[in-house]
Amino acid sequence: MGKVILEFDSVEESQDARVALDGYKWKMAMWDLDQMLRSTVKHGVGILDSTKNQATDTEIEVADKLREEIRDLLNSYGLNLED
Repeated sequence: MGKVILEFDSVEESQDARVALDGYKWKMAMWDLDQMLRSTVKHGVGILDSTKNQATDTEIEVADKLREEIRDLLNSYGLNLED
């Protein structure tokens, strides 16, 4: 695998450096959210309360729509959760 070097020269660019370094964390957070929504769609696990009760039909529909919207949004930025 090749080497990638990110260089930031000033204090003003420190926020840009943090964003670049945290990219993987953002991906993992989106993956976890997607998996939580997937559990609702596939297994009917409720997400709106802490007891993990059976999801309502509305929760399942919303979870499915949110998964679709997340993928569309990521795709518009050239990103993919499966890569």
